[in-house]
Amino acid sequence: MSNRLERLRQKMAEVELDGLLVSSPVEDTFGNIGANRRYLSGFTGSMGYLLITQEMALIAVDFRYYEQAQREATGFTLFPASGPLPDWFPSLVSKAGLAGKRLGFQASDITVATYQTITKAVKDMPASQRPRLLAAPPLVEQLRAIKDADELAAIQRAVDLGDEAFVAIAQRIEPGWTEAQAAWEIEKYIREHGGEGVSFEVIVAAGPWAAMPHAYPRDERIQKGEPILIDMGVRLGGYCSDLSRTLFFGQPDEQFDKIYDIVLTAQLTAEALIRKDMTGEQAHLLAHNVIAETGYGENFGHGLGHGVGLQVHEMPRLIRASKDVLADGMVFTIEPGIYVSGWGGVRIEDMVVLENGRPRMLTKAPKARVVAAAQKSGS
Repeated sequence: MSNRLERLRQKMAEVELDGLLVSSPVEDTFGNIGANRRYLSGFTGSMGYLLITQEMALIAVDFRYYEQAQREATGFTLFPASGPLPDWFPSLVSKAGLAGKRLGFQASDITVATYQTITKAVKDMPASQRPRLLAAPPLVEQLRAIKDADELAAIQRAVDLGDEAFVAIAQRIEPGWTEAQAAWEIEKYIREHGGEGVSFEVIVAAGPWAAMPHAYPRDERIQKGEPILIDMGVRLGGYCSDLSRTLFFGQPDEQFDKIYDIVLTAQLTAEALIRKDMTGEQAHLLAHNVIAETGYGENFGHGLGHGVGLQVHEMPRLIRASKDVLADGMVFTIEPGIYVSGWGGVRIEDMVVLENGRPRMLTKAPKARVVAAAQKSGS
């Protein structure tokens, strides 16, 4: 964690910040919203503030988390934060020596209500003791975009369990299962095999329902002769995975074969041609142009991918208009899709890490159109 603090301090100096306040916008009940706080300190509690200067690293938590903060945030000095924020925030600022200095906050870390509370607390301080509150660039998110060796190992473990869970359920799923049943079997497998949970609610969408990229699983039975889109992720050791596959029960029809081949070609093209120093938009267009040339450009309405780490969606963004520059150490998805209203959808998603300027595949789950269990359906 100390190396992360030093890198953050360098970034703070570059943007002329004397201090940086880091928190989470709401209580981190599910352990994934306070990623900036956890990344810098190791603290996994649901509430708390970090205040980092060039000389100090403070963690402000209430009584519920004193012992946890001391155990997990070993490089930080504990600051008891008792009662409403205005009661203790001035003392925190004073302890950090920020009177008259530039104190940054990350927009993604606080709500408008919290910002208003902080600004009022600062305004109520004696003029000589007030810091200058400033909106900071996404400094922590920029650091998090480049994974270190320990993070890559944690992500690979989550990816491996996701691959394993998909294969296990794909070999069992059959016509007559409901979408909700398939989603639960995936989540149950993850829990029973050491996962902390899913990194997002599992998506299982069959037939026309799969035309919605983020469809939710229903109590509708999966039928033979329709595409089944599965999108799932594992949370393990705090880190996430993300995987999408599209199956078909029975003999795939001509439309499914055609659309599946287009999506797979687009994905393989992007995986082969993405390079470091590309922007997120340039990477996105590698796949989008393949799909657009077949006449389905309007049916690929989301981005090619996104970063994955402590959160399942983080930097970099591989979408149209993204100026994020790809660099070695970044982990992201490559997930083109085609969605046709009234018919269904196909999405194929893998996770890669950029190494030596090129993507290295992390995902190993098979991409076959029809899995073994589907063959049992009488096709």
